[in-house]
Amino acid sequence: MSLLRGFLSRSFGWLIATIWFLCWAALITWTTLAIYYSNLPSAGLRLGLAGVFAAFAVWALLLSRQRHMSVIVIALSLGVAAWWITIRPSHDRPWRPEVAVMPRAFIDGDRVHLTGVRNFNYRTRDDFTVRYEEREVLLSHLTALDFYVSYFMAGPVGHTFLSFIFDNAPPLSISIETRPEVGESFAPIASLFKQFELIYVVGDERDLVGVRANYRHEAVYLYRLNTSPDDARRLLLVYLARINELADRPEFYHLLTNSCTINIVRYANAVGRGGRLDVRHLLNGLIDGYLYYSGRIDTTLPFEELRRRSLIDEAAQAADSAPDFSQRIRASLPTMPIIPVAAPK
Repeated sequence: MSLLRGFLSRSFGWLIATIWFLCWAALITWTTLAIYYSNLPSAGLRLGLAGVFAAFAVWALLLSRQRHMSVIVIALSLGVAAWWITIRPSHDRPWRPEVAVMPRAFIDGDRVHLTGVRNFNYRTRDDFTVRYEEREVLLSHLTALDFYVSYFMAGPVGHTFLSFIFDNAPPLSISIETRPEVGESFAPIASLFKQFELIYVVGDERDLVGVRANYRHEAVYLYRLNTSPDDARRLLLVYLARINELADRPEFYHLLTNSCTINIVRYANAVGRGGRLDVRHLLNGLIDGYLYYSGRIDTTLPFEELRRRSLIDEAAQAADSAPDFSQRIRASLPTMPIIPVAAPK
C-alpha cells in the first residue's frame, strides 16, 4: 500500500511539474512572439528585444537561484500584454491592390447595391488589371449557396469561401481573408499577433475562383450546400452587415477566432445552423468531409466520388475568363442548376 501511495505521490508531483513547466513555456513563448510581432518599426529591434526577453526568462527561471526573478518575468510579460492591447487595426496602410478597396453594401428592401466588387483580369498571379465594380442583386432572387474549399498547400488546412447563387444574375462570391500590405504574404503564426487586418472580399467568380485555380494553381473544390433560399438570404444579410461594420471599423484577422471557416460557421449558427464546434472547423482542409457526413451537402454519391467530381480546376482552366465561367465550372458537377451568364465586360 505504501508503494502505491509513493507511486501516486510521485506521479502527481510529475504532473504538477509538467503543468507548471508548460505554463511557463506558454508565457515565455507568447511574450517573445508578441515582442517580435509588435508595432516597433525596426525588424532588428523587434528581434533583439524578443531574444533578450527569452534569454532573460530562461535564465531567471532555470539558472537563477533568486526566487523573485519569476515575479520579474511575470511583470515583464504583463507589461508586454498591456502594450500589445494598445495596438489597433487601421484602414490606412499601403495595401496590396487585391485588398485595397473595402466593399460596402447599401440595402433598400429587396435590393442590395454593392460597391468595391472585385473583378480583376489576370495574366499571371501577380500581373493583372485592377478593376472594382458596383453590382446590384435582389434578395428575392437568391436561390442557393455554394461552398468552396481551396488548398494553397497540401495538408489539412485550406481556404473556404461562399458563392451566393441568384436565378437572374451571376453568383456573388464573398471570401473572408487577411488584408496584407505591399510586400506581405500570409503567415499563420503572424496572423495570431495582429499582423493582418480583416477583409471580406466581394467579387466575381472569374476573379475569386479563377485566380486560385488558374494562376495560383490551388486545388479548388465546389459543393452545393443543402440550404434553403430563406436561410441563404438571412446568411447574406449577416455577411452584408459585417461588410459594413468592417468598412466603418477595421478589425484584425486571427487564425483561430476571426478567420474564414470560423466566421462562416459563426454566421451559419446565427441563422439557425444546428451543430457544435468541430476540429474540422479549424483544420478546414477536412471541412468537406464534415459537410458530407453531417448531411450539409449531397450524399447520394460516396464521399470520395463526390469529392473527385467536385474538383473544378480543369474546368476553370478551360473556362479561364470566359463570360460563362460560372456555368462551365459547374457543368459536370452533381446537382448543380443553370447559372446565369455574366454580361460581357
